[in-house]
Order: sequence, then structure tokens, then C-alpha cells
Amino acid sequence: MSGFLAMGGYAAAVWPAYAVFIVLLAADFLAPIVRRRRQLRELRARLIRRQSRHEGHA
Repeated sequence: MSGFLAMGGYAAAVWPAYAVFIVLLAADFLAPIVRRRRQLRELRARLIRRQSRHEGHA
């Protein structure tokens, strides 16, 4: 097991590369979710503003 963790002497390069890959993979997975939530929040706010504007004219 320690041989695996040492990666044949290249652990100092391999494990940070794995860490960067995992972080980027997580960001790539989460970005569309965060973007969708933000867009829905903005659309709801826009609809509320539009409705309140139309109610004021009636």
C-alpha cells in the first residue's frame, strides 16, 4: 500500500495533479447548478417587479 501511495517516487507530482483534477471536476459539475439557481432567482425577481408595476397602473 505504501508503494501505491508513494507512486514510485512521483507522489509529489501525482497527488497534487489528482487534487487539481478533483477540484476542477467538482467545479465543472456544480457550475451549471449554481448558474441555474441564480437565473431562476433573477427571473422570479423580474416577474415580481413586473407584476407590481402592472398592479400599480390598474
